[in-house]
Amino acid sequence: MSNTKNLVETIQSQFKKGSTQLQVFKLLSDQKWHCRECEGKNIGSNQYAGGGGIQGLERGTRSRPGLVIETKRDYCPTCQQTRLGDRWIGEIKSANSASNIPASLVLRILQVYSYTDVIEQRQRERHELVIDRRFPMQRWGESEPPHLTSMSEPEIKKKFKLLKKDSSGNHNLLKSRSCERCIKNGNRGTPFGIRFWYQGGEDWPSRHQWGAEAEEGCIGWMWLV
Repeated sequence: MSNTKNLVETIQSQFKKGSTQLQVFKLLSDQKWHCRECEGKNIGSNQYAGGGGIQGLERGTRSRPGLVIETKRDYCPTCQQTRLGDRWIGEIKSANSASNIPASLVLRILQVYSYTDVIEQRQRERHELVIDRRFPMQRWGESEPPHLTSMSEPEIKKKFKLLKKDSSGNHNLLKSRSCERCIKNGNRGTPFGIRFWYQGGEDWPSRHQWGAEAEEGCIGWMWLV
């Protein structure tokens, strides 16, 4: 019990005071199941399950390890519905955090794609675009290596694409949720309900689940293009 208490205190000290991640971690630190729907409302954040909450805690950062969190769908006695719930099992893992993209490289990526999002093929303002890694972060297995500002155009196109983020929708979040479901059930995602693969089919085709080798499993999925 003492070791667990010390670990909780150590992890808590690594969050920004008042942050959503700190609130979510304090909640999960009891290592009990918590309904996403109920707790998201209690904390008052739409990022409870995303990068500001559960997903961010699982990934970790360069200064904080990731957390081993179980997720399952079960009956919640509070809202009396079958919902997704999460439980921290009291263990940590190596972080798989994203490297910051240098400002000069950000500009080059935007210019390479002419400020055009890959889904709707529409030119947008900078604040309506998100630079997305083609290979999903959830399967990296380790922290992303630094990005070189000297990256060539073919390298940029192999690693990045642009997705929209505006008042009518966040395609990066849509992709992330699809990847999360793929990891949990082994079925490659169908954003917008479109069942299309240019190679392979719905089932995750690789024997590798994490790390660089797992990228082969994403080949053929429509959003990797």
